[in-house]
Amino acid sequence: MARIRMNDDYRKKILNKYIESAELESTYEKEAYLDLREKVKMTYETTHELARQVVERAYPTVDVELCQDLKRRYGRPLDVVAQDKCFYFSSATDEDSHDDECSEHIDFGLYGATNQSNYNNDSGRQFAYAYFRDELKAKGCNADIFPQQKNNQDNPHKHQHIEANDKELGYSNYSSYSSDNDRNIGLCKEFDNQWYLDIIGTSHCRSRTIACTVMEFDQFKQFKQMKAQLSSAHETWIDTIEEQKKAMMTGLKAYRYLDEGVELMNELGVVCDESDLITVNSTGLSIYNPTNLASMVKGMKNKTMTREQKIAERQKYDQDNVVVIADAINTMQ
Repeated sequence: MARIRMNDDYRKKILNKYIESAELESTYEKEAYLDLREKVKMTYETTHELARQVVERAYPTVDVELCQDLKRRYGRPLDVVAQDKCFYFSSATDEDSHDDECSEHIDFGLYGATNQSNYNNDSGRQFAYAYFRDELKAKGCNADIFPQQKNNQDNPHKHQHIEANDKELGYSNYSSYSSDNDRNIGLCKEFDNQWYLDIIGTSHCRSRTIACTVMEFDQFKQFKQMKAQLSSAHETWIDTIEEQKKAMMTGLKAYRYLDEGVELMNELGVVCDESDLITVNSTGLSIYNPTNLASMVKGMKNKTMTREQKIAERQKYDQDNVVVIADAINTMQ
């Protein structure tokens, strides 16, 4: 049997099959990412409990309830209690009150920034995509777009995938003024709803800095750093996939025959044979299989019949069946 020549379609199928296998493979980089993701989930719980204690120390529950009661009695002018998921904590004393190193914006929201910038930046998106990678992949979204495009400037391809990811997660931007103005839905809203706390004040979080101890402040910073580490671990793992992808593309371009690509896959431990890669048409027939190709070609003719031809075909069919039945009866007798 003649060797099948390699083409771009085969190269793409081999590459996609390999990448699918590579993403399932347990590697140091992947396990580090998965381990950090689990640690982040646990750290969210402990850090939010600490935040609750610090916030309630600044805004005692009894005061919050009093403000809510006054609002019920006197209406909107006394609407000073709100819920928020981000807080500006500071361990600064009077002597270092202007020291930024003693203050930190901590956002428990899914898209909360993990770097020094406070609002609406890509560090929050990177964390969100890393945290919900499995859910995004299951919906056909590219959760790896930031690692894949880290060396490229903004471009339509990148924006297209970012928009698709944000839509799937239900993110529609955080308000820098009040959480009441957030309009998120789906997974983003479900995630954020776990972390709200009552505060007293009518302005955004930077204008209501909450005092905390040095030890508490350090724990808040560690929480934020761990979120950034998850994004970094995700990037490191995907970097290894992208490196493998480039090497595969270079090698496949040099191959002239399909069996060379199949041999490569088997050497890499990915079960593959030519029948897996042969082009399949919309009817599900492997067009290079002689039997299937012959059947498909035969079906391309005699498709238009007159009424008289259809009647004749039916009469012949009925007559043939009568003969078969008669023969069967005679044989039984």
